[in-house]
Amino acid sequence: MSARLDPLVSEFETEEAAAAYERWLAEKIEAARQDARARVLHEDSMARMRARLAAAPGTITRPNAGR
Repeated sequence: MSARLDPLVSEFETEEAAAAYERWLAEKIEAARQDARARVLHEDSMARMRARLAAAPGTITRPNAGR
């Protein structure tokens, strides 16, 4: 049985749960690194989302949205 972790220190109840999450995360990261699809720059993605939000009805604008 895996030791219980302090909820003030870890979001996981046991060391086993934390290790399982770490394995899952490492697999997801490796899969993303091996993905052959074209990369999208953060700035391009944000620009597209700003355009979509601006075109949406009832859009609320906020200062510094165009950083």
